[in-house]
Amino acid sequence: MTGTAGTGAALYECVIAHARTTPLRDSFRHRTYLWYVDLDRLPVLLRPLRPLARFDARDHFGGGAHSLRAGLDAFLADHGIDLDGGRVTMLAHARVFGFVFNPLTVYWCHDRSDALLCVVAEVHNTYGQRHCYLLRTSEAGEAEVDKEFYVSPFFAVEGRYRMRLPLPGDRLLLSVHLETEEGRAFSAVVRGRRRPATAAALLSAAARRPWSTAAVWAGIHRRGVRLLLRGLPVHPRPRSAPQEGTLS
Repeated sequence: MTGTAGTGAALYECVIAHARTTPLRDSFRHRTYLWYVDLDRLPVLLRPLRPLARFDARDHFGGGAHSLRAGLDAFLADHGIDLDGGRVTMLAHARVFGFVFNPLTVYWCHDRSDALLCVVAEVHNTYGQRHCYLLRTSEAGEAEVDKEFYVSPFFAVEGRYRMRLPLPGDRLLLSVHLETEEGRAFSAVVRGRRRPATAAALLSAAARRPWSTAAVWAGIHRRGVRLLLRGLPVHPRPRSAPQEGTLS
């Protein structure tokens, strides 16, 4: 195989912007690339390219399913939803050289008629935990949901997320805003441009962003140190939190 022909997979070269407004203002941007794949047609790369992208069921949901699709279907079944074999697409980082960190993975879930039935937003924190939000989005891809999961040590588990997660097209534009009693506390916006997931495109993206997922993880930690040095108070992590799994 010289690429991912026949899988429908795509790569998005992205700029991700984060901004917090309370109790102090801070913002940063970083560049990365994300995969957009069909869970039933995951790309199979040539052997020399496989270290650059691997999709493992252990990295999502409970981590014990035999496939990503099985993990998603089990999560949906727990919420009374049966896609009846409908198509599911996912936007995420792949494992690169054996490491992956996905602050946000998004699944667009269709029924057998290919109508969008729901969206699942899977959030990972840097403590090895993850939690999924089941969303019923509007035609514009918008939904709101109460925050239920500890993500940043600088925010308590309170407030409400306002998300906009439309299906990716030639352009990608996703946003997540955290609203609290004091107003909008945090925003994350993902912008990207679609490219076919060919071998050449993957090599080009990997050359520009080597160790892409490790860079995201390291960047979050560097930002955390900076915020600590600026005196931002820390909210202790709850002893127990709703989560679908612990990362391996």
